[in-house]
Amino acid sequence: MAVTDKQRRYLKGLAHTLKPVVMIGNSGLTESVLAEIDNALEHHELIKVRVSGQERADRKAMLDKIAEESGADLVQVIGHIGGFYRPSKKALIQLPR
Repeated sequence: MAVTDKQRRYLKGLAHTLKPVVMIGNSGLTESVLAEIDNALEHHELIKVRVSGQERADRKAMLDKIAEESGADLVQVIGHIGGFYRPSKKALIQLPR
């Protein structure tokens, strides 16, 4: 599900106060990290992920891969932190139309 620009702005506002729930270190993107991201998205719908110790292009590729693997939308990238949104079965966030 792709979010619209209006919905993306709304989600950025909600994500602003959030702290990163998942931190990716030097080990990179492993299966256990992807499982933790999937679990966090199921419980929270909107999360932040911090990617440490990578070059800008590598961070971007890693954030894109997280979005692809988890089925989430990458709604925000600021430095080392990416914000992801994926609706869960019980909708916690009401998006504007």
